[in-house]
Amino acid sequence: MSSVPAPTQITTLLRSQNIRHIRLYDADPAMLAALANTGIRVIVSVPNEQLLAIGNSNATAANWVAKNVAAHFPAVNITAIAVGSEVLSAQPNAAPLLMPAMRYLQNALVAAALDRYIKISTPHSSSIILDSFPPSQAFFNRSLDNVLVPMLKFLQSTGSPLMLNVYPYYDYMRSNGVIPLDYALFRPLPPNKEAVDANTLLHYTNVFDAVVDAAYFAMAYLNVTNVPVMVTETGWPHKGDPSTEPDATSDNADTYNSNLIRHVMNSTGTPKHPGVAVPTYIYELYDEDTRPGSTSEKYWGLFDMNGVPAYALHLTGSGMLLANDTTNQTYCVAREGADPKMLQAALDWACGPGKVDCSVLMQGQPCYDPDTVEAHATYAFNAYYHGMGMGSGTCYFSGVAVITTTDPTHGSCVYAGKNGSALLNGTSLAPSSNSTEGSGAHRGIGDVSSLARVVSAALLLSVLML
Repeated sequence: MSSVPAPTQITTLLRSQNIRHIRLYDADPAMLAALANTGIRVIVSVPNEQLLAIGNSNATAANWVAKNVAAHFPAVNITAIAVGSEVLSAQPNAAPLLMPAMRYLQNALVAAALDRYIKISTPHSSSIILDSFPPSQAFFNRSLDNVLVPMLKFLQSTGSPLMLNVYPYYDYMRSNGVIPLDYALFRPLPPNKEAVDANTLLHYTNVFDAVVDAAYFAMAYLNVTNVPVMVTETGWPHKGDPSTEPDATSDNADTYNSNLIRHVMNSTGTPKHPGVAVPTYIYELYDEDTRPGSTSEKYWGLFDMNGVPAYALHLTGSGMLLANDTTNQTYCVAREGADPKMLQAALDWACGPGKVDCSVLMQGQPCYDPDTVEAHATYAFNAYYHGMGMGSGTCYFSGVAVITTTDPTHGSCVYAGKNGSALLNGTSLAPSSNSTEGSGAHRGIGDVSSLARVVSAALLLSVLML
């Protein structure tokens, strides 16, 4: 970042947004001091460059715990130590040091009587899981067995989670069209579009659940069945290069993260473990304006460096989670430049199966003028969006609708959201709007052999970093 906020600014933002769990990529003493007595639960990390020293010396590990954990606990509510970041995939030459480092750090926690409060694990890229779809066929890269087998036994014996970084955005981008965008974004899917695991007959409606279950099946393949999965990174970029990253948009970032939060908070679980919530951290708190790489690498943040929301999250039904939720001030409108035929088809669906009361669009009624497909579609889309509780995925209509904070009300034509009215005729249909899509809009996903994800190394994450 060209301008890193002060630790006190960061904690002020966290508290104002009601963010109660964060992951740090190191154990910066100033950041930890700012987190003291806030009640925020903190994962601290051993940076990859410190693995060599800690993995080679029990004394060095003890000193690290004394300085970075014991000196701050319990004023800082440290709940876990993440040892390295994606070591097995990003720095495989350091893999032999990973287990010694974890054991030495565990010894130090035991000696300090902190092992009851603080768990030790290490975040993995989901790329270490091979043949990840269908999930029941997934297995870990066998060349990593000499590290993963003792690691899983360690996690099992200490009651610690398997930390996994899950990025449906990269799975979607690298699938060459095999993975539908809706499947990556948690958008509602009709039953015939769901991915089915032929071995278990479990139905998957999103990439996130499929990857998490692939991890569970991969562990079961090694006879480990009682280690929970914690997702230590996931998210969606809100901006990218239009020519090469067209789906890195604020609308998609809003849809993914809002649906993700709702999915996790509702304890939906996964098809393999329904009702078992998956603890999940969103990558990341701030945009990184100087980060190298593709354009999207700079724009994963929920906020810019000044603490201004990068986009509005829509969390209706998930409780008061983030103050940058501007749900009550958003509208669903026709996308500028959208194909008129697709707009007309979507308008027909909204006023028909979608149950929108379109009588105000008739000649002589308040919303007849301007008499254009775009204007009429905007009214119908917005009425449907608000009638369905403004849930993510309800302002889509095969891609011809977008969310805006600009009120489209004009003259005597008042739009839903301005006065809270939602103007639906009785019970509307499911909010996917997929009824307006052609039969070829999605390609099947059942033949995906792998959801490998190439993740770039992260310096900041989740609901916090430094």
